[in-house]
Amino acid sequence: MQVNIYRSVTCGDLREEHIGQEVRIAGWVENIRDHGGVMFLDIRDEYGVTQVVVHDDNMLKDVNRECTVTVSGKVVKRDEDTINKKIATGMVEVVAETLTVLGKCKNNLPFEVVSSTATNEDTRLRYRFLDLRNPKVHHNILLRSQVISFLRQKMSEIGFMEIATPILGVSSPEGARDYLIPSRKHKGKFYALPQAPQIFKQLLMVSGFDRYFQIAPCFRDEDARADRSPGEFYQLDFEMAFATQEDVFAVAEEVLYETFKKYSDKEISKPPFRRISFAESMLKYGTDKPDLRNPLEIVEISDMFEETDFKPFLKKCVRSINVPGAASCSKSWFKKMEEFALSIGMKGLGYVKVTEDMQFDGPIDKFLKPGDREELIERNGSKAGDVIYFIADTAAEAPKLAGQIRTEVATRLDLIDKSRFDFCFIVDFPMFEQDEESGQIIFTHNPFSMPQGGMQALLEKDPCDILAYQYDIVCNGVELSSGAVRNHDIEIMKKAFSIAGYTEDDLKEKFKSLYTAFQYGAPPHAGMAPGVDRMLMLLTEEENIREVIAFPMNSNAQDVLLGSPGEVSEMQLREVHIKLR
Repeated sequence: MQVNIYRSVTCGDLREEHIGQEVRIAGWVENIRDHGGVMFLDIRDEYGVTQVVVHDDNMLKDVNRECTVTVSGKVVKRDEDTINKKIATGMVEVVAETLTVLGKCKNNLPFEVVSSTATNEDTRLRYRFLDLRNPKVHHNILLRSQVISFLRQKMSEIGFMEIATPILGVSSPEGARDYLIPSRKHKGKFYALPQAPQIFKQLLMVSGFDRYFQIAPCFRDEDARADRSPGEFYQLDFEMAFATQEDVFAVAEEVLYETFKKYSDKEISKPPFRRISFAESMLKYGTDKPDLRNPLEIVEISDMFEETDFKPFLKKCVRSINVPGAASCSKSWFKKMEEFALSIGMKGLGYVKVTEDMQFDGPIDKFLKPGDREELIERNGSKAGDVIYFIADTAAEAPKLAGQIRTEVATRLDLIDKSRFDFCFIVDFPMFEQDEESGQIIFTHNPFSMPQGGMQALLEKDPCDILAYQYDIVCNGVELSSGAVRNHDIEIMKKAFSIAGYTEDDLKEKFKSLYTAFQYGAPPHAGMAPGVDRMLMLLTEEENIREVIAFPMNSNAQDVLLGSPGEVSEMQLREVHIKLR
């Protein structure tokens, strides 16, 4: 067996049982400490840190922090007063006999590696190779590799076949903005990077493959958010033939539960995950991405104010939120909540405090009719010392505003249980909605979802009352995935698209592949695609998705390390038949 010339052990290997052995280690110089003629170096690699003792100053020529070195020497036990119990190798050190610099490093580092996460984002990303040496950042990327490996293993174990789908595809008229690639051979025509492998995975089901998956790269020209990386992201994409919604849920529950259980010590909601309808979620939580760790719930009370002297509630959608024990909060606390309400577009934030004798104290109280107090207490489950908040607006806006107030109150009062991962499925999404500007009936989300009730529902129901076999999986207020039972019936598809204003010729032209394939014996099929990046965000408790991606773009969709997007030559433009204007 060939001997490695740089190291015989890693910097995380050495323990007391190695005392007396001659070893070689290699890594980056993390620290240099001068103790009056004796120098101490902390050498770091991916596996840990080892302390090296140097008695000969001549060994340290060209040695500075973050240069790479190889060191040979004997392992000795540290003096009692220098033992470091914070690191695994802290009982021992290596007395250097030889030290060779392998890679020099500039003296002026752009930031301290150990505190790189506190540095300006663009600086971090410009020197990402240094930022990734930070043990915390480095660990995130190692965890990403482990999680993806586990997901692949798990999907294969339960009978899914990994199949890669094309990266060069065609622009889609639905969804987000595409990344376009000009064709050299076909003048004036363009490829598009896939926003998701949606069409291809459905075609695989028509092709007779029973259970497909891949760790799929997806490309969308969208603005960055804390939980969305501009450019590209990855998802565990899977599809199943001859499957129902519950079949998909069973796979998602098993895979996600086991993944989170393996890589987190937190409590995890056990399968089956809770099913919550879209309508119930919007009512109780004011969002279709509810954080179930938040114990507060929203209550519908519009019917109580159909006739009222309080104009802000008249003919409005009115919701209430009971906050246990909040009556004892300071005046400044209530003031800050009101300021938050104004910042999200509300005209104010009414409330009452529930007194010891179960009466109300607050500006809304004088507008309540006889019997209203008892009714509000019963509906909200209020007790003495609680606060009832009121949110009133249009039917479209009130649920969203109430949801934001619910989250803000729980955050300010530290009501959210951060010791667990709480999963749920949001189901029964509306198939159609009416566009506010044009008044036209449009698809709410995925146009290829199967309508609940099939053709009969499309023929007999008001389109806005039709629900789809469409679902999201949500964890701690983060949408991990959307999915659907697909509309595999060409006649149902034609009718659904006609309701949304598409002719059969539109369908044939814009969705040619599925339109054609579904006329050759398509099986019922369904699937979903949990986001890998967002799973990693939850597992690492990072607030920004860029912390779990090795080489992310910045918030302005730029790769400042490589200089992307960048200019290209006139010759390159000519080859793909493009002229800049």
